[in-house]
Amino acid sequence: MPNIDSMRALLQRVSAAAVSVDGEEVGRIGLGLCILVGIAVDDLEEDAGYLVNKVLNLRIFPDEVGKFNRSLLDIRGEILLVSQFTLFADTSRGRRPSFVEAAPAIEAARLFNHFVTLVRASGLVVATGIFGKHMHLEIHNDGPVTIMLGSQST
Repeated sequence: MPNIDSMRALLQRVSAAAVSVDGEEVGRIGLGLCILVGIAVDDLEEDAGYLVNKVLNLRIFPDEVGKFNRSLLDIRGEILLVSQFTLFADTSRGRRPSFVEAAPAIEAARLFNHFVTLVRASGLVVATGIFGKHMHLEIHNDGPVTIMLGSQST
């Protein structure tokens, strides 16, 4: 059973996306999803598995009449994965966000890499940023369609 403090994924349907580190492009995709992945303190490999299955099969791409009837797998879309601890920002007190719910870097890196491995097993084209680096994203949001998922999503 997935954990209550769930891993999060912010999906952006894109016509193209790229990620750069220190002015050098490290990943680029065409039609598909740019996914920002946040890892919580108590997340497990099961959370990653649940979320990957949801991401790959979520029907958010249009069919021939424009209805959301196709998944990433159906359209053989591409995926750009970027680790994003700020998805766990707590802004309930004060003016500076707290990130105490985000997993420590070593554990977050391990689970993010596990997430990447699971997505790559789908056979789709997968690009990534570089964990822990300051990155610049270029996103051509399609729709726009932006959806937040958690490993507790139904």
